Amino acid sequence: MTPELIALLMGGLLLLGLFMGHPLAFVLGGTAVIGTLIAGKPMVLGIVVNRIYGDVLDNYTLIAIPLFILMARFLSDSEVTDKMFEALRLLMSRVRGGLALAVVFLSILLAATTGIIGASITVTGMMALRPMLKYGYCPKLTTGVIAASGCLGILIPPSIMLILMASYSPLSIGELFAGALIPGVLLGLLYAAWVVFIAWRHPERAPSVEPEEQISKPALIKMLLLEAVPPIFLILGILGSMLAGIATATEASAIGVLLSLLIVIFRGKFQWRTFFNALYETGRTSAMILFIVVGATAFTGVFNITGGLGAVQDIMRGLDMEPWLLIVVMLLIVFILGCFLDWTGIVLLSFPILLPIVQEMGVSLLWFVVLVAVVLQTSFLTPPFGYALFYLRAITPPSVKTTEIITGVIPFIFLVILMCILIAIFPNLVTWLPHVLYGS
Repeated sequence: MTPELIALLMGGLLLLGLFMGHPLAFVLGGTAVIGTLIAGKPMVLGIVVNRIYGDVLDNYTLIAIPLFILMARFLSDSEVTDKMFEALRLLMSRVRGGLALAVVFLSILLAATTGIIGASITVTGMMALRPMLKYGYCPKLTTGVIAASGCLGILIPPSIMLILMASYSPLSIGELFAGALIPGVLLGLLYAAWVVFIAWRHPERAPSVEPEEQISKPALIKMLLLEAVPPIFLILGILGSMLAGIATATEASAIGVLLSLLIVIFRGKFQWRTFFNALYETGRTSAMILFIVVGATAFTGVFNITGGLGAVQDIMRGLDMEPWLLIVVMLLIVFILGCFLDWTGIVLLSFPILLPIVQEMGVSLLWFVVLVAVVLQTSFLTPPFGYALFYLRAITPPSVKTTEIITGVIPFIFLVILMCILIAIFPNLVTWLPHVLYGS
């Protein structure tokens, strides 16, 4: 059987399993087993098992994933985000679109402390959704800004997606964190700029808060100082220790867990029940991610050994395109995959195919990987399987239609595309900070 036919059959089985609704991890692992039988090489499974042990079970970098998830749970239990949103809401109460801007800035802060999309969208949605609708915000703008801003957690460090990307590429985690920091914050500012534009162009869609919601300036400043210090302290502890070269990603994640637990204790929110619930939920989420990693490692291992990986790469090399156009095609593939897969599957399936070709073209690997990370923002926003859309649907009142949620994220998808164009035109947005910190 030719490698091209093996690639076609394994790709078809993968799509079939996904559209039948089976979990991604088991679809990937099952397709790997069936692929070895189709190719007549069952002995390959022994090699794949060794590869899983070497790439996953023996990869200590991946320890940072459950630690960052646990940190996010502790931070959620501290309720510091609720107070931060209240402070931001009051700070910008006289500004048109102030509630939406508060959502964006809070999401940037959450992204730099949690990196868990479901948690960010759920927290900001529960706090901001009903107040925004109550004060007359357009449902499309309301749901769109909450969904898009909540997805910044996979781009702004510390991000478990960036950790996984670094684990499956020649890049270090610190280098990738530094490269994604400026684009991630700029994308959040683009979202804020869109809110300002809508508030200026259509004031009725983003009104200001009524005067009775105001608070005295001394009280507001005191609230901001009290509520902003813990998350800023946490960000400095994690990113500061990493970017300064004091700690590795795994060590920084442990620092984050300790600091977030201290925040819970000092705020008087520590309870043994919530503590054990945090451990339980961390175990569940980490197991889900690592099962996908194991399944994807098995799939790509079989795909590579049976010749499917090389066949797909040869097809892409044979397209006879300019390098920039081939990169556009690659990003378009990632975008389309985002309509059907989550970021974990996309990274683990696409990196073994795309990264060697990018290296052959002499393109900066850091620049390309950050571009992919920006594009993967859309994997949470694009139907039919955009997870952010489902998270929002679960917490929005019945008066908000599903079509309004979907159309609400469309402008933000175009802003993600605009961010990709800016990175392409100004690659220093990605490469400047890693060069300053690491000389790379």
